[in-house]
Amino acid sequence: MVEKKLANPGPLGLLGFGTTTILLNLHNADIIPLSIVIIGMGVALGGLAQLIAGIFEMKQGNTFAGTAFIAYGAFWWSLVIIWMFASAGLEADKISMGYYLLVWGVFTGFMFIGTLTHNRITQIVFGSLTLLFILLALGDFTGNHVITLVAGYVGIFCGASAFYSAVGQIVNNEHNKTIFPL
Repeated sequence: MVEKKLANPGPLGLLGFGTTTILLNLHNADIIPLSIVIIGMGVALGGLAQLIAGIFEMKQGNTFAGTAFIAYGAFWWSLVIIWMFASAGLEADKISMGYYLLVWGVFTGFMFIGTLTHNRITQIVFGSLTLLFILLALGDFTGNHVITLVAGYVGIFCGASAFYSAVGQIVNNEHNKTIFPL
């Protein structure tokens, strides 16, 4: 019997995370408005694709990646739910959003510690994501838009790093050699 090789679901999850993180942080950096483009990507690629990737990672026994993709996929869905209820009149105040983002920052900080046994690009993604959540929380707690603006640029970098990791894994695997160092 020929053993079937399982595909790596990581690039799908990283692509979902990276693209949605870039788009949302283009908004946080005041480059584009919050629109259905970001919400749609948050539901589809940020939420659903990451959840699917996370389930496959869990099935393959990768607790770290499975937890990360499922948690951050659920983050995107929860964020979209918060935005949708806000448009229906049940808006989250800045302090509540600050705590929401802070909790994600603390979780991500612990996940960053887990990356210390991983490749450099994964450390960069989780390190910059931790900084992003902390800055966004501080921006909401203080009401200082400059902090949120800086967070937007950190988020663009973070999303681009995840996108690079996804592309690197795909291209390196297809060519069976390192083209994009990770």
